[in-house]
Amino acid sequence: NNSHMNFVPRYEFVPEDKCVISATTDYSSKIVCAAEKENIFGTQFHPEKSDKIGLKIIDNFLKL
Repeated sequence: NNSHMNFVPRYEFVPEDKCVISATTDYSSKIVCAAEKENIFGTQFHPEKSDKIGLKIIDNFLKL
């Protein structure tokens, strides 16, 4: 939906198990921006620094 997120440009998460990838983005190349396995969920971007969309992601996560 053309939303923008604040990324950490120095790091890239490349999982051995591709099944854990839940979201990717084009950020100079295609990178993993979210991964999950069982009850563990992680993001490569900073939802807390990503304005209203990031706050909505945090709100949605807390409601899981």
